[in-house]
Amino acid sequence: MDKFFHFFAKKVSRIAGHGGTFSLACFIIIIWLISGPFFNFSHTWQLIVNTGTTIITFLIVFLIQNTQNRDSESTQIKLDEIIKSLKKGDNSIIDLENLSDNELQQLEEKYKELAHKKSKKEKKDE
Repeated sequence: MDKFFHFFAKKVSRIAGHGGTFSLACFIIIIWLISGPFFNFSHTWQLIVNTGTTIITFLIVFLIQNTQNRDSESTQIKLDEIIKSLKKGDNSIIDLENLSDNELQQLEEKYKELAHKKSKKEKKDE
């Protein structure tokens, strides 16, 4: 079931992000707008588009989030592998995504300070 969901989520994300899908959505909305006078702009006429767009939005959020999570995890693994393979790489930063916000902030400050020092040193050498 999990493999099917991942496959389905990936396909739907690709389709949803395609330009043709946007054009189709615009076309459907235009048809809906044009049909308004024929239905006297009734509550049923409004309910059709409201219900449809609400359901589609609700479902697509979960599918896109699943795809985003998988992409983020795979990118993180690739970055971890690159860090691990570098001789001068700091292997302690491989698992950053599991740090707290405070720990991430401290690490960011550390690297800003290192960059600042390096910048000063380069200016002196010129």
